[in-house]
Amino acid sequence: MAATLVSSNRSFRGRQFVYKHASAVTKCEMTFGVYIPDHQPEEKLPTLFYLSGLTCTHANFMEKSGFQQFASKHRIVVVHPDTSPRGVDIEGDSDSWDFGKGAGFYVNATVEKWAQNYRMYDYIVKELLEEVAPSVAPIDAARVGIFGHSMGGHGALTIGLKNPSKFQSISAFAPICNPITVPWGQKALTGYLGEDQSTWLDYDASELLKKYTGPRREILVDQGDADNFLGQLKPDTLKATENAGVTVRMQKEFDHSYYFIASFMEDHFEHHAKVLKAI
Repeated sequence: MAATLVSSNRSFRGRQFVYKHASAVTKCEMTFGVYIPDHQPEEKLPTLFYLSGLTCTHANFMEKSGFQQFASKHRIVVVHPDTSPRGVDIEGDSDSWDFGKGAGFYVNATVEKWAQNYRMYDYIVKELLEEVAPSVAPIDAARVGIFGHSMGGHGALTIGLKNPSKFQSISAFAPICNPITVPWGQKALTGYLGEDQSTWLDYDASELLKKYTGPRREILVDQGDADNFLGQLKPDTLKATENAGVTVRMQKEFDHSYYFIASFMEDHFEHHAKVLKAI
């Protein structure tokens, strides 16, 4: 369970770390990054969890988004895990880029073949949030938010809505909003959860919004209108409810890339900082 340091680099007023650890949830070695702003020895800081998209590792966000300057400015710890188990080989886990390695979809698999290792939901919500990340970072458990991109945006929305006591703020870049109706989601949910589509609903943000009864949330979503994957993302399915406001901003000429993410990263940090620093 103890995390082992892989790398440490000074960045703005803080340090970017990478750690690895043996996961009791995924039954393999997992790698994650964490940015820690400068702080006093006993000080606890607000924290964001960032979930990456298909094919990504922990490193894409760390190397491409430029988030460190805003984490430093707002003095927010940022934890960014991998997108799937990596230390196991399961037949078929590398056959396609949108299922298996790099494509854990932030679910707890129930299909026997995948169920032992592909438990990214529990890995994020329980092991990483509650045990591993706090062992290396000064996380204030009362002030935690979650955001992500594409598949990771799906993960951020669903995890945030299902765990309002653990995540006080939510946002997403180009999330897969209604996975039960699109090819990416249907492939992953069938593969990991099986043919019973009633079990898929727990991992569909548009469906979870309809029945959300937790504390009031204001959710920020940015989506490029030149995104080649718009048909897979379906941002129009995210509807505000009595307990959850949803702001979907269509950004003219932006695509699905990290150029898009980097362009609006500052806005997302401001969105989360406003909530987390008011607690």
